[in-house]
Amino acid sequence: MAMRELTMVQALNEALQEEMARDGKIFCLGEDVADPYGGAYQITKGLANRFGADRCRNTPISEAAIVGVAVGAAQTGLRPVAELMYMDFMGVCFDQILNQMAKLRFMLGGQVSLPMIVRGQQGSGRGNGAQHSQSLEAFFFHTPGLLVVQPSNPYDAKGLLKSCLRQDNPVIFLEHKMLYNVKGPVPDEEYVVPLGVADICREGSDVTVVATGLMVNRAKAAAARLAEEGISVELIDPRTLFPLDLESIVGSVMKTGRCIIVHEANKRGGVGAEIAAQIMERAFDYLDAPVERLAGLDIPMPYAPHLEKAAVPQEDDIVLAARRLVREGGLR
Repeated sequence: MAMRELTMVQALNEALQEEMARDGKIFCLGEDVADPYGGAYQITKGLANRFGADRCRNTPISEAAIVGVAVGAAQTGLRPVAELMYMDFMGVCFDQILNQMAKLRFMLGGQVSLPMIVRGQQGSGRGNGAQHSQSLEAFFFHTPGLLVVQPSNPYDAKGLLKSCLRQDNPVIFLEHKMLYNVKGPVPDEEYVVPLGVADICREGSDVTVVATGLMVNRAKAAAARLAEEGISVELIDPRTLFPLDLESIVGSVMKTGRCIIVHEANKRGGVGAEIAAQIMERAFDYLDAPVERLAGLDIPMPYAPHLEKAAVPQEDDIVLAARRLVREGGLR
């Protein structure tokens, strides 16, 4: 395949362009998603000019209305893509997500489907403060009825979004704000990334690192440093939190005997806790050390840059944890 270097913003925009051209039922809605703005991060730039105002709709500043309209539209057979400017604002539309979007297909006995996506950015790194810097995937991961997708690079972002637009279940699509301008190879040709299939980013033999979102990049850098010290890291990016590819994760842990789970969201009740529990249930006899979780501190996200950095895992934290597990055999 011929490859180009695209940012995640460009890759997501390209996915929407291609899928909206393929399927006339797909439309986007949200605050300032139409041109000239194209959304707060330009993910939807050019869509209104190309496909018309009916298929790229600006909405009032009401997340409850945005998701509520998308739920209704999806039940009629349309395929809405609703943008939340910040995933932090999902609290305003939690009823629509928790009690309608996630449950209607089940409650109506499959008589209707909800082929819809709620997408937007989350995470720290820009000093946006406690109400605009959260990582909230655990809320969605805990809610039956939702698919939860969290890409870490432009290739996966495009391929996963295209897959989401071609299936009939409601999706929460989480994009990290600090990954939007990161470039990566994206094929010229048509492709999709299947849901529920993890990416083994790097093969190794000493310790498995399971990382999500922005933490995948930090884990890659940490793995390269550890290789120079003779510690071999197998790095797994789940890509989708639900469906979760436990087979790949557990298989890797059975091989390495050690596991570190890295996510930016705070530690208490996080996705890492569920993955760790599943590993303990399925691969306990293969473990040479307890599963370790590296996660954000259990505090609101600070505004000050140095405190914000201290609140979430960094590359050095992953390096130190791997050294400790491999050389000392356990947690601190």
